[in-house]
Amino acid sequence: MNTERPTAGTLLRHWRRQKRLSQMALALEAGISQRHLSCLEGGRALPSRAMVLHLTEQLRVPLRERNAILAAAGFAPFFRERPLQAPELAAARQAMERILHGHSPHPALAVDRHWNLISANEAVFALLGGLSGPLMQPPVNVLRLSLHPEGLAPRILNFAEWRAHLLARLTHEVQASADAVLLRLLEELKAYPLPPQARGTRAAPLDEASIAVPLRLAGAEGPLSFLSTTTVFGTAVDVTLAEVTIETFFPADDTTALAMPRLLGRRGE
Repeated sequence: MNTERPTAGTLLRHWRRQKRLSQMALALEAGISQRHLSCLEGGRALPSRAMVLHLTEQLRVPLRERNAILAAAGFAPFFRERPLQAPELAAARQAMERILHGHSPHPALAVDRHWNLISANEAVFALLGGLSGPLMQPPVNVLRLSLHPEGLAPRILNFAEWRAHLLARLTHEVQASADAVLLRLLEELKAYPLPPQARGTRAAPLDEASIAVPLRLAGAEGPLSFLSTTTVFGTAVDVTLAEVTIETFFPADDTTALAMPRLLGRRGE
């Protein structure tokens, strides 16, 4: 079994190809010669610390992987990875909580790089009412909770479309990061049996009037329909913070907009 670790040049080449850039295109973008880039990728020249940081910035490599390339080149990590509860991240935590709770009465949640729940507002827990067991034990994985037959899956009215959307998104993340944990999660999710309402159905193609794939849920207030948006910390230089994703769900129709305040009101009674 080959246990050789990839070199910095090999990793740089991987990310260049991942971004579908030629050597010439990256060299022009980075302001270096194509010959120099070829030597770096082929191991005929060793990159300096500054060059690794420069090239990975041009390639928009995730911070965690930038540290890995630095390590492969023989340098210490540049980007710190603090726990989310660290004092230095207090302002970011407060901003995250303001987004989540300010979005009420509609659902919003924050997840880490493996889709484990970090925090959520009351609307999320209202929609999860009645769920229990291992799926709700920390760490709660949001994708697992969504697609597992003992999770939200039986309540998702457009399960085939929503499942296809989530699997496509996760596949893209696996391809972009080569994260082994995400790959295992993807294979696990694909293997889940379909809930009764989705058996024998396929994801319908979006018609010309569609603007996004909605999440449609069966609820006590009747069918609920949401459109989702994704928010990240755009200027993060901490690995943990860069990997936080905030998912906010907006009502896709007036029925949902009116139902959510009532649902939260009953929860508070």
